[in-house]
Amino acid sequence: MTDALLSAEPPRRPTAALGELLRLAWPVVLARVGIMTMGLVDVIVVGRHSAEQLAYQALALAPISVVVTTVVGLLMGVQVMTSRLIGEGRPEETVAVLRRGCVYALQLGFGALLIMALLGPWAMRNAGLEPGLGEGASLPLVIFALSMPAYLLSVVGQLFLEAQGRPGAGAAAMIVANVVNLALNLWLVPGASGLPVEGAAASAWATFFARGLLAVVIFAFIFAKAGVTLKALLRHGRGHAADAREQRKIGLGAGSSYFIEVTAFAAMTFVAGWLGGLEVAAWTVILNIAAVIFMGPLGLSSATAVLVGRDYGAGQPHGVRQAGFLGMGVTAVLTGLIALGVWLFDEPLARAYTSDPQAVAIAVSGLTIACLFFVADGLQVVAAQSLRAAADVWWPTVMHIVSYGVVMLPLGWFLAHPAGLGVNGIVWAVVVASLISAGMLTTRFWFVSGRKLAPAVA
Repeated sequence: MTDALLSAEPPRRPTAALGELLRLAWPVVLARVGIMTMGLVDVIVVGRHSAEQLAYQALALAPISVVVTTVVGLLMGVQVMTSRLIGEGRPEETVAVLRRGCVYALQLGFGALLIMALLGPWAMRNAGLEPGLGEGASLPLVIFALSMPAYLLSVVGQLFLEAQGRPGAGAAAMIVANVVNLALNLWLVPGASGLPVEGAAASAWATFFARGLLAVVIFAFIFAKAGVTLKALLRHGRGHAADAREQRKIGLGAGSSYFIEVTAFAAMTFVAGWLGGLEVAAWTVILNIAAVIFMGPLGLSSATAVLVGRDYGAGQPHGVRQAGFLGMGVTAVLTGLIALGVWLFDEPLARAYTSDPQAVAIAVSGLTIACLFFVADGLQVVAAQSLRAAADVWWPTVMHIVSYGVVMLPLGWFLAHPAGLGVNGIVWAVVVASLISAGMLTTRFWFVSGRKLAPAVA
């Protein structure tokens, strides 16, 4: 292994860099929105069928969402290492990255399947829920768990294609999967298919088959168009040990951050629950709208990380800084415009989720405050992913622990309960935590991107 000379190549022109970022970003954003759409379709179809079945589905999805978010983070090393190796001029070694990613996906997928299938039903029955709820949620939970290996393989394939600059394939596959998911939901959920399944369990089976199809379509494209054969994937060696260690490290850092964030926000739901049923409904509306909006910055963070990773691999610090802050700038503009739209149409948005006038009033008040954190929340995810792409893996995790664990959780409880601000207090805590996170991470990226880079190459 030798050290690469620091590249003297000037950074791309801003207009060219912006064009490349947007070309990569829009299909990624579309694919991330597709993930939300699949879940939204499940909820709407099941909810229209039966409120009781919707409760079963919601309970089954609660633990699955934490597991899925965490393990997807653990696979983020596929995207970062693929883009770095391309930047280093070692594209032929990206097959080893893909192979490791597939192995990790199967290990994590079957591990999560076993844990959720064996312990999930027991936990549901002993969670102190109303009679029948735990039992009703157990079967959908097991079926959702069965889809984990295929879904994680699809994630690996998407990350690999995005790093190669082919994000459109993943977006197209997600559209196909959503169409199949909708059709299966409409056929199976009402119970008129002739099959012995309906409601939440039927919707879970629809998701199972849609996720399996998603993985098949993505890997069919990889084998047909991405220069990878099944034989090469199965027989390719592990690659360089240093690359494998770095891939695992990036995944552990991202997975830890994702776990911290999703767990902290899930805990805020319990803070709202201590206020009352209306407050839980209002907070759920706010959180769901924020999650949909977050898909934009999440897609931009992936596109930004690809460009940062390539410039890092090529030893171009000017390109690293330009790509990172360009991604943050586009994110700030996008989320700023979205925040303005939410502020102008907060009541219609809330009424789209619930017709209860009291819940709408609480949600509208919270949404007005939430407009203050959309920009900061977008900036922090782009900055965090840019740092990981520039080999600064653990600082984003530490900063997420501080902002969301140390600050947001106790502040949310204090403002909601002792301070008497209710749901507005929870939202203010999110605003403060997001501002702290965005400030620390962008400052850290400014420092890291100013370093001289000399990544190792074979």
